[in-house]
Amino acid sequence: MISLKQLTYALAVAQTRHFKKAAELCSISQSALSTAISELESQLGTQLFERDNKKVLITPVGESILARAAAIKLELEDIHRLAHEGDSALSHPLRMGLIPTIGPYLLPKVLPAVRRDYPDFRLSIAEEQSHVLVERVRNGELDTAVIALPYAHPGLLAFPFWEEDLYLVTHRDNPLAERSQITSEQLHEVNLMLLKDGHCLKDHALAICHMRSSRLGETLEGASLYTLIQMVAGHMGSTLVPEMALDQLLSGNSELKAMHLAEPGPHRTIAFLVRPNFGSLDNIEILKALFRARLTACAGNIAAP
Repeated sequence: MISLKQLTYALAVAQTRHFKKAAELCSISQSALSTAISELESQLGTQLFERDNKKVLITPVGESILARAAAIKLELEDIHRLAHEGDSALSHPLRMGLIPTIGPYLLPKVLPAVRRDYPDFRLSIAEEQSHVLVERVRNGELDTAVIALPYAHPGLLAFPFWEEDLYLVTHRDNPLAERSQITSEQLHEVNLMLLKDGHCLKDHALAICHMRSSRLGETLEGASLYTLIQMVAGHMGSTLVPEMALDQLLSGNSELKAMHLAEPGPHRTIAFLVRPNFGSLDNIEILKALFRARLTACAGNIAAP
């Protein structure tokens, strides 16, 4: 009979395309993994992988079988979580993904409270762009992801817990720095720098300001909000940042000024994404309430006009 362990090993080979790396991922010897894969192929009566000394390829029938295997493994994991729904809150590990324009600014605000209230809770973190996180939650690599909406997430449930606006950060030498707010029309007067394509913050900013990428200044490959802020401090332009990041990005830098973007808001909504059959929705609700409470307590730390 085919076992879950065999399917897990086969999925590891499919993920790594390498038997040695798959064995390390599964914490077993390479010979034990190879034997398990051979037995699985014998039981199925078909070959899942083509392998030689240089590469591992998945056969066409293997692609179909492994897709079903991934779905089966995910369902079994969710069944296990459902069986333990009555356990104490946050008593099981959680794999969470966050986007780069949320993670560095949200986690320092909320993790101390999580550790204080739930000292035994084990949380693993992954940071990726939204499209990667959505796919990783959908295929079961992550239990949940924290992303900014609006963003398409077909097949997943969204649990919003925070709303916020964007702020223009510019150098105080900029004539516009005398204002406390700025409109999208006034943004035409600045050299606006944003992150590269793929960051949803850029998409949100362009949509809110009714702008096209061709009207931007620098679009920075591989950059972070911190890098953009350093460029603003160097008189290279201005940028838009979310409210939750202002206290960290502007701390100790008196040369910079933050101005509220006076366009209808909220400009973005922060939410957990989970699979519909995820077995620990109660824990997501707990984290929602805790994150909201901490963000509310931290709100207002915006640079004075």
